[in-house]
Amino acid sequence: MNKKTLVLGASLKPARYSNIAINRLVNYGLDVVALGLRDGIVAGVTIDTHLMPYKDIHTISLYLNPERQKAFYDYVISLQPERIIFNPGTENSEFQNVLRQAGIYFEEACTLVLLSTNQY
Repeated sequence: MNKKTLVLGASLKPARYSNIAINRLVNYGLDVVALGLRDGIVAGVTIDTHLMPYKDIHTISLYLNPERQKAFYDYVISLQPERIIFNPGTENSEFQNVLRQAGIYFEEACTLVLLSTNQY
């Protein structure tokens, strides 16, 4: 099963973990979509800057700090992903409670580690 992934908080800067994650996800052969502040392309993936009605999202890999996440609560729920990965620095008990109430699985993990250990 292809775990189509949305990288939320995508960056064009090569040193950012969201950028590295896009590259690794693509290298693993996964379908990737990305949403960030600036439009551009990373590893062949277009970074969208407007909320898009993505379909069939399995995983959202989160790279937004808790304060910035608030604006995306309803949007994330509307996508009905199978899981949300709260990467280091994005942990947010308020959002996790919202997800729990919506029946959406989440985990505090690192996308890069999950990929490198074949646990993605």
